[in-house]
Amino acid sequence: MITGASAGIGAGVALAYAKEGAQVIVNYPNEQEEENARQVLSEVLAYSETSIILKADVSSPDQVSNMIDTVKEKFKTIDILVNNAGIATSAPVHEMETEMWTELLSIHLNGTFYCTRECLKIMYENNYGRIINTASQLAYKGSAGFSHYTAAKGAIISFTRSLSLEIGTKNIRANCVAPGATMTRMLSEVPNDILDGIKASIPKGTIADISDIIPAYVFLASSDGDHFVGQTISPNGGDHFL
Repeated sequence: MITGASAGIGAGVALAYAKEGAQVIVNYPNEQEEENARQVLSEVLAYSETSIILKADVSSPDQVSNMIDTVKEKFKTIDILVNNAGIATSAPVHEMETEMWTELLSIHLNGTFYCTRECLKIMYENNYGRIINTASQLAYKGSAGFSHYTAAKGAIISFTRSLSLEIGTKNIRANCVAPGATMTRMLSEVPNDILDGIKASIPKGTIADISDIIPAYVFLASSDGDHFVGQTISPNGGDHFL
């Protein structure tokens, strides 16, 4: 199950997992994203005929619980959870409205918690699971105007570490991927001069394509990543060294 999979990195992960033979649940948040989710599903179905889309706002514990119940009823299990749902807004701290702060943290951080909590109940029963949380290299660097975003991503990294101490002896692994700047929908409207500035700060000199980020998610979901526990791996072109 990949949350926030109607576009961007989530959509790329959904397709990559389908190509690896997974049955994929493409989560999307609302009616506005349904068409995008169906487009992603159409690509996924070419490789995984039983994959589905499910609408749920991950900031709502009730909607998350209902979504997980639906998945369990149809598939009997959830082996891999990718907590990827997120939004991006911006304001300096002294101008940030409470609603902007709480909305972003509710989706990024609370959503990660709600989905993890419900999926763990299934993973504990089966003594198997892989949880991959989407963080950001900005959790380490910080970023002016994005204090709520960096706070949420830093909290997700810390949450993953504590979770790993709880599940360490079980056949369940939790890790993070912390991408650097990536050409997703969120960056598509950024002016070229700002994009040029971002590129200039990256040793590799380029902003990542989604295809540069996806292999980290495939690796952590595979048996090759079994000895990675509570870790954060960051495909960022050298923008920040963890």
